[in-house]
This record gives sequence, C-alpha cells and structure tokens, in this order.
Amino acid sequence: MSESSPSASVEGGLARLAAVIESRKVANGGDPEKSYVARLLHKGPDAFLKKIGEEATEVVMAAKDVDHGGDKGKILYEVADLWFHSMIALSHYGLTPADVVAELERREGTSGLEEKALRKAKERAAQEGAAE
Repeated sequence: MSESSPSASVEGGLARLAAVIESRKVANGGDPEKSYVARLLHKGPDAFLKKIGEEATEVVMAAKDVDHGGDKGKILYEVADLWFHSMIALSHYGLTPADVVAELERREGTSGLEEKALRKAKERAAQEGAAE
C-alpha cells in the first residue's frame, strides 16, 4: 500500500494521534493540569468511559438531526469526538488503532450474522464449561 493511499493516510493519522495520547499519560510525563487527555487518564476509566457514552449519544442525535434536514458535518464532528475518546480508552488498556484495524480485517469477508452466531456459540460453550 502506498503512503499516498487514503487508507495509509487514515491509519497514519490515527497512529499519530495514538502517539500523542500515549505521550499524555502521566507515566510518560503528561500533566493533568495542562492536558485534557492526561486529566481523563489520571481520573481513570470512569471519566473516559463516561465521555465515550456521551459522545456515542451525540453521534446518534446528530444522525437523527440529519434525517430531518440537519447538517451532515455535525455527524463528522461527533464521530471524531467518539473516536478520540475511544482512542483514549484503547491507550489506557494497552491497545492501538492498528489493533482495531487488524480486528476489522480479521472480520473482512465474514457475514456479520455468521460472526455473531459464532460469538454466541463460543459464549454458550464457555458458560457450559464454567457450569461443570
């Protein structure tokens, strides 16, 4: 894949943002008094998970507004906020955007219905194994 491809550009942009988020961790010198990311990470999962919930709701509300003639740009704005806060969570849990892309690639070509059925079957097997 060439560096000029849209996919490389997206992945590069996400990787750069992930590096900035990583640099804002208190352990890496981030200052909760000077950095929003450092503050969220310092407060712990409840803080950034709450933001993810808020942003997800705002994405839904923006989409509903577009269904009634609202500006599509609002969806982009809210999805950007959702992705940003989700990336903070990924960083906290030691994951990266590349991990998400790898998971999406793993699912490529798999029917969503098949994937869901397989996941449920695995969950049932795990529950049955735990009950024994």
